Amino acid sequence: MRKLVYGMNLSLDGHIADASGDVGWGVSSDELFEWWLEREQAIEVFLYGRGLWEMMSSHWPTGDQRPDATPAQAAFARNWRDTPKVLFSSTTTGEAGWNTRVVTGDAIAEITRLKAGDGGPMRVGGAALAAAAMRAGLVDEYEVVTHPVLLGGGKPFFPALDGRVELDLAQTRTFPGGVVLTRYERR
Repeated sequence: MRKLVYGMNLSLDGHIADASGDVGWGVSSDELFEWWLEREQAIEVFLYGRGLWEMMSSHWPTGDQRPDATPAQAAFARNWRDTPKVLFSSTTTGEAGWNTRVVTGDAIAEITRLKAGDGGPMRVGGAALAAAAMRAGLVDEYEVVTHPVLLGGGKPFFPALDGRVELDLAQTRTFPGGVVLTRYERR
């Protein structure tokens, strides 16, 4: 059975985007970017909701061709293009490109099917899709990368759940600028 990971950058008050949808408020550092690159290279399938897919696909297909791209950014772009992706969307039709399959039906049924198969870890991204996977009890690991900023509102990392989810702390790490990683595994 495959592991399903949910992880993103979030504000200290628990948001992945501010009220306007902006995600550019975090503290950036080469060390943090390289950690994300290493984590993404270990993933075999990315599962995206439409909003995060649109954000990622607007930059990373050509991210390695930008004149100011660092070696880590170029590697991230190549990894993003090469890694199989599943886009869950009721409004996207046809081909999505960049090694992506579009699923318009029941996301939870498809994630459950993929998770039951053989292979390496998958990452779920996009607040609504991740929330549905969490409510269905499908997420095995949480990578919480907290930035020292309060947004005062916006898109939350964690949705309201029907009950408690017990977790074990698997890792902590600090990054430049006061960014803190806490990684948890589901019991």
